Amino acid sequence: MKKKVVLLFGGRSSEHEISCVTATGILGALDRDLYDPLMVGITKEGGFVHVNEDDVNFKLDPHNMPVVQDNGTRVFWPESAVSREMRVADVSGKISSLGQVDVVFPVLHGPFGEDGTIQGMLELLNIPYVGSGVLSSAMCMDKHIAKTILQSVGIDVAPWRSITLTEYKNLKDYSHLDEGLTYPIFVKPSRAGSSVGVSRVTEKAELKEAIEIAFKEDHTALIESGVIGREVEIAVLQGRPGMPPRASTVIGEIVFQGKDFYDYEAKYLGSEGVRLELPAKVSASELQLLSEQAIKAYKVLQCSGPARIDFFLTADGVILNELNTMPGFTPISMYPQLWHHSGLEYKELVTELIELATETVR
Repeated sequence: MKKKVVLLFGGRSSEHEISCVTATGILGALDRDLYDPLMVGITKEGGFVHVNEDDVNFKLDPHNMPVVQDNGTRVFWPESAVSREMRVADVSGKISSLGQVDVVFPVLHGPFGEDGTIQGMLELLNIPYVGSGVLSSAMCMDKHIAKTILQSVGIDVAPWRSITLTEYKNLKDYSHLDEGLTYPIFVKPSRAGSSVGVSRVTEKAELKEAIEIAFKEDHTALIESGVIGREVEIAVLQGRPGMPPRASTVIGEIVFQGKDFYDYEAKYLGSEGVRLELPAKVSASELQLLSEQAIKAYKVLQCSGPARIDFFLTADGVILNELNTMPGFTPISMYPQLWHHSGLEYKELVTELIELATETVR
């Protein structure tokens, strides 16, 4: 019997549009001999709507960015953990069954989706889902927490400090915020992704504005030293029960050709100044070190399912930049491409993640 898979996409975060495109890619790769999809979109206001498959054909167009439209339907999750039945109210208010759900694939990026919130709801309802659990998702989403934990186990991270919005409002002197840090400084929201709200700061006079930009995305800002090194990425995938996590056998590299950093436009809208090299050229010892550090970080932060781990490869070793528990997942995104070059095709990867979700004990 086929498993019913809820593809949950959209969401309230600033990465709503990216999530829509991710859902399109995964829907197209779903093995219809094994799975029946149920498309559930989350509007920017947080409404759960039933979306027809034919309407899931989203593309990243700078002039017409995709969005989950509020079509007037409302999806209802199971009433308790003893049921897996989902229901929907149509535009007239008539309620009908959507059937029994086997697993949820939350293709959500950023807050309210990648940070443990949706994961907590699904665990409350005892519904299996793809990806990391509540604690892992929350830790990885919060850059300050993740860096603190990683540093405590001997994984190198860039020097940083964090400041909350409340602390910032009570400051009378901003001059000390860059103490001990090396320019260029990067200012980031502590809990956001896709480089939304990130600024590259080259002098002290720019710091205040950059922090205020970060606060538009989160109530904690991260102020971080720039690192001189190659920006490389590696993919990690949960092992089957009793088996260790797996790292991709190749890495990708972000090569800068004019841009100062890998911003939102470069990642998704095809702006010039950045080139992706995949597979990137590294030595066998560098690849081994990256793999070891990536798997160590994955295990320390208690990840499951997929993770893309970003490093700086420097003359003195590797510095972990960020860990993403629900990386971009279109067919051309870095995470699936890393596995493609490692011998695991996109459709097989989607199937593997769904099967892992059904076997994972939370």
